[in-house]
Amino acid sequence: MIAKRIPRLLKRTILVTCLLLFSFSAYVLIVNKNSTQMTTRQKILKAIYPAFMWLTKKKSVMESPPLKNAAPPVSFFELKTTSINGEEFKFEKLKGKKILIVNTASDCGYTGQYSELQKLSDEYRNELVVIGFPSNDFKEQEKGSDEEIASFCKKNYGVDFPLMTKSSVIKGAEQNPVFKWLSDASLNGWNNQEPVWNFSKYLVDEEGRLLNYFAPSVSPLDKVITGAIRK
Repeated sequence: MIAKRIPRLLKRTILVTCLLLFSFSAYVLIVNKNSTQMTTRQKILKAIYPAFMWLTKKKSVMESPPLKNAAPPVSFFELKTTSINGEEFKFEKLKGKKILIVNTASDCGYTGQYSELQKLSDEYRNELVVIGFPSNDFKEQEKGSDEEIASFCKKNYGVDFPLMTKSSVIKGAEQNPVFKWLSDASLNGWNNQEPVWNFSKYLVDEEGRLLNYFAPSVSPLDKVITGAIRK
């Protein structure tokens, strides 16, 4: 009797598994109906992004201490970098607006935040400039060239906010000067926190003072970020 049940249970297990795989595959196809030039991994990551954010919803936010609101030792507006199309990008031209700086990647569980960053950029276009810094620092999740990254972001997430050339954002000899400023208290006045993973976020105010650090698990549309922008 038991021997007869085992094949039945096995058949049911196989059937249920096949149905789940079929349903998930259909969901991935629907989510990515307008996606182009994406790998299977990237399509799956885009589809599961909401669940991934729910599973990693623990927030980590650092805010500038009240006594650190004076001008930083080194002015943020002295910095410059290179845009993804190879042109010089000077931050002094952004005076008067808040700036949200994010280290990004195309093959990360948080890559879906590109859509949210674009929504944030659209909603606060008069007060905020979102800037993405593609980086391959974490598990080599950004292997593409600048051209491939720009195309991927535009075609799959509608990104039109500024992207910079791919660079290193973690502490070391190759660290991008912008992220050196963001993660060195002797330069920004209070913060030593470097990015812990892709899509770490730093908010700089209209006068070039570093206001906040937000961990990757904090959605760009979370009220803790939108509230800081509106202050």
